[in-house]
Amino acid sequence: MKNKLIFIFSFLCSSMLFAQDISHSFSLQSAIDYALENNRTAKNAVLNIKAAEKQKWETTTIGLPQINGAIGYQNWLKQQVSLIPAFILPEDARNDLGLGLNDQFPTVFGTKQNVNATVTLNQLIFDGSYLVGLQSAKVFLDISKNAKEKTDLEVRKAVINAYGNVLLAEESVNILERNIAVLKKNLNETTKIYENGLGDEESVEQLQITLSGLESNLNNTTRLKNLAYQMLNITVGTDINAKTTLTDDLETLTAQNIVIELIDSEENIENNIDFKIAENDKISKELLLKLEKSKALPSLSAFVNGGYSAFSDSFTFTDSDQKWFGTSLLGVNMNIPIFSSGGRSAATQRAKINLEKAKADLTETQQKLKLQIASAKSDYQFAIEDYNNKKQNLNLAERIEKKNQTKFFEGISTSFELRQAQTQLYSSQQQFLQAMLDVINKKAELETVLNTVNK
Repeated sequence: MKNKLIFIFSFLCSSMLFAQDISHSFSLQSAIDYALENNRTAKNAVLNIKAAEKQKWETTTIGLPQINGAIGYQNWLKQQVSLIPAFILPEDARNDLGLGLNDQFPTVFGTKQNVNATVTLNQLIFDGSYLVGLQSAKVFLDISKNAKEKTDLEVRKAVINAYGNVLLAEESVNILERNIAVLKKNLNETTKIYENGLGDEESVEQLQITLSGLESNLNNTTRLKNLAYQMLNITVGTDINAKTTLTDDLETLTAQNIVIELIDSEENIENNIDFKIAENDKISKELLLKLEKSKALPSLSAFVNGGYSAFSDSFTFTDSDQKWFGTSLLGVNMNIPIFSSGGRSAATQRAKINLEKAKADLTETQQKLKLQIASAKSDYQFAIEDYNNKKQNLNLAERIEKKNQTKFFEGISTSFELRQAQTQLYSSQQQFLQAMLDVINKKAELETVLNTVNK
């Protein structure tokens, strides 16, 4: 038992170490490509397409020849008795049995054991439901492919968001560390000035308050950075604790994602995956209506079979001299629907109603997509404008903070004014980082709704 526990503990430790040894280096595009192959949702979408292809072939085989075999063995533990009129027997036999002309006598027909072996070929000749089923199987495959396309678009957008969040966290940590380093230097100089009797205690305390807030933000941002990496790992489809390195930086990605031409791109609703899905729903409802109508048509099928039978009072069917008797049959079956008490009519009317609803949903989807595209373009344009604005604001905040530092150490401005300028700078830094991330994310949203992914 002790050895077993040691083995289990060793196995778990080695598994954890193996997970930690997994490492990846991703650019944004390579992370997207990796996710499309390894993300759990994307992999399931591929499996759904394969399942739909198999279902399509399964439906097709219904109209192809079907061959079935059957073997039956029967052993009468007590054979069935039949009563035979006595008048069919010769007079001598009736006298021997003591029977009159109007009497009956019991007898057994056939042997105690028998074996039957048959092979039957069935072929569907015509069935309206089958023809509609073939069309439906193709539409189902198209639906699965559209679902895969939508999944890929969503996975791509999720990877971009997760990748951007990691870069945002990384940049935030770097900025906070630089700010803390500068602030510690200022605090050290201010403390020395105060100790030499040339400054006031409040200036030192103001800087200490600011430093304490920055250190708290740094601790929190560091924790968020670790969570962002784990979220990215889950999104791309690798181990949650894998060591991941990003090769792109936030500023470069932002510059690459500013594409003004995208705002003026053509609004082709038919390219949108939600429109394709709504259109597929309408087509499927049309097929369901055809299916209900086809149930009023006759169906025709044919069959041919052949077999052999053997009979014996004991089990001699494996003997070489056992006699076998062959049979064969050819037939055609036609099933003609005549009266369903209005059931088929009600089903047809229900299918018509569902088709009308699908048409209305398609129209509604078109209108919503037009609004969604316009909104996505507006959001993307605002993100670009906001990025340029926040960039200018950051430059201004940096100059203001430097001026206030100079004034503070020259004794012109107060510590309160310096802290105000520092707080404004820190806020502008975070706003600029968020503005860069918004440009990347809003472009991804616009590309998703337009379904114009540029690789």
